[in-house]
Amino acid sequence: MSRLLQEISLPQSTNPMFCDRYGTCACDIAKRQLFKITQRPIKPFLEKLNSGVEERRLEEVCMKIFNKTVFLLIALLSITLVGGVSFAHFQMIYTPKSALTTDEPGKINLLVVFTHPFEAGHTMDMGADESGKITPPAAFGVMTFDKKADKMVKTDLLKELKPVEFTSLTNKGKGYALEHKIGGIGDFVFYLDPAPYYDKTEDRYMRQITKVIVNRGGAPSAWDKAVELDAEIVPLDKPYALWTGNLFRGVVMKKEGDKMVPVPDAEIEVEFLNHDIKGNAFAKQEKVKAPQDAFVTQTIKANAQGEFAYALPKAGWWGFSALGAGGEVKNQGKPMGVDAVIWVQAQDMK
Repeated sequence: MSRLLQEISLPQSTNPMFCDRYGTCACDIAKRQLFKITQRPIKPFLEKLNSGVEERRLEEVCMKIFNKTVFLLIALLSITLVGGVSFAHFQMIYTPKSALTTDEPGKINLLVVFTHPFEAGHTMDMGADESGKITPPAAFGVMTFDKKADKMVKTDLLKELKPVEFTSLTNKGKGYALEHKIGGIGDFVFYLDPAPYYDKTEDRYMRQITKVIVNRGGAPSAWDKAVELDAEIVPLDKPYALWTGNLFRGVVMKKEGDKMVPVPDAEIEVEFLNHDIKGNAFAKQEKVKAPQDAFVTQTIKANAQGEFAYALPKAGWWGFSALGAGGEVKNQGKPMGVDAVIWVQAQDMK
């Protein structure tokens, strides 16, 4: 909080009551600082306050705008720093269905976005660094079991990714989409290692290594196998065969040398995809209302063996993000957490 408050503080030499000799007044300073934090223009707000004001009252107006802007900024910071603590960033690999029958088409659509799934809130530009430059993912592929070779095989799908713009309820962010043909039956473990994303509010980078597992035909083949990413969650229950109310278990792991090891006592954030996705956008209608902010993003802990469990209370997609599972590293001189994310789907019994 102290860092954010320092960001919005006025220069000590500035007297908010008066415009300086260059024509900069408190309202301009407040406007710039508010935009710096929220990245949202407040022109309509300022125009409303400025309407019908005579030139001779400029200093008085500046002070009024300054006071109102600071009030608004405090409210925004309260949301961000108090309520917003629970609102987690979640990397998603979304597809409508995780359990397909052999009667269904062998082509599936995948949407890759970095967003806030419960609120259908702010969607980030994937791979954007501090300057705003976007770097494509380091890896995107699918792991399957090759019966003839009797081993797991990874197929690189990076070239199949197509840039898209995804619309949340508050903004638009850059992500990716693809249509992929899956042949035969078995498990298809889709995985993503995105380029680091710079979070200006925390002054740090985020890298959320993500998996989703799709099954066709009901025959299991790879769901409980590690892709051997730098950090990942390996399921202990089939993530595509969960009834509402079932317990989903997993183990948080990270790569050490040439082997995967559990991450003891990992902290895991859990979020529900609370809005349907239609095309490249969130639907406006929410499925549930959170009674309090702690229910937006729930937090659970793994045990000493890196294992965790969560009972899925509602049908739909659930995301699990093991924070810092891959450790804390540096990227472009800034701290970066390497998280492990998995998405699972629950279905109602009918």
